[in-house]
Amino acid sequence: MVDRVSRKPRDGARRERPIRGFFRGPIDAMPPAPMFTLDPALDLAALADAYRRDGRVVIDHPLRAATALLLAAHLRQRGDWRKLVLSGERVAEFDRAGWAAIPADRAEALNLAVYAAARAGFQFRFDSIRLSDARRDRDADDTPLGGFARWMSSPSMLAALRTITGADDVRFADAQATAYAPGDFLTVHDDAVTGKHRRAAYVFGLTPQWRPEWGGLLLFHRKDGDLRAVAPGFNRLTLFAVPQDHSVSEVTRAAPARRYSITGWLRAEPQP
Repeated sequence: MVDRVSRKPRDGARRERPIRGFFRGPIDAMPPAPMFTLDPALDLAALADAYRRDGRVVIDHPLRAATALLLAAHLRQRGDWRKLVLSGERVAEFDRAGWAAIPADRAEALNLAVYAAARAGFQFRFDSIRLSDARRDRDADDTPLGGFARWMSSPSMLAALRTITGADDVRFADAQATAYAPGDFLTVHDDAVTGKHRRAAYVFGLTPQWRPEWGGLLLFHRKDGDLRAVAPGFNRLTLFAVPQDHSVSEVTRAAPARRYSITGWLRAEPQP
């Protein structure tokens, strides 16, 4: 398992307990600002040491619990999810209603084709909400998801991310929300794409009460054939260097809900 580095000790301070549920009220019933603030008790030097040693680090509870709860509820209430399925050289997209309406025989044939492709090479199937990289579009997005994307590229957060990763040339972070339903997966790849200037990747987990045997594990593939796994978690930020082989294991039918997260890359180029 990837090492976790927590917080600087604080006299008399109580550690935040793991979240055992999520906010169920209207998403506008919680105060919107200041919504996103990195926990000031995090020991950035210790996180940087772990990242430098392993090429990755897991940070539990980087945000206030109320903020993570609001963000999780928001993602579950969004209606603009798109199912992404790699089909040859292109990505096929379906809205959730369209995906659910596929006749059983066609769905079975599609699944067989997807799994066959996964045996031979790169393949994926999961839900996504993609956010624009453009600063103007993000400034106009007043949703919690848009707020998270702006925060990840804010001066204070970028300074913390540069300290942890050692990537001093990072200029902004892109973002997409992802949801893995039973049967969804992502096969091994290293995130290196020419012209994208990716220095590191991140996964911000928003999945409470998840059992590892339900799948959806973020797996790091070592050159010696061994694996390191990070289970889906709630209010959990995983950072890892690019390039680095990794995958997401298939979510099983035993999972009672989707595996939700926000993912993206720290990029060494100006934000458009």
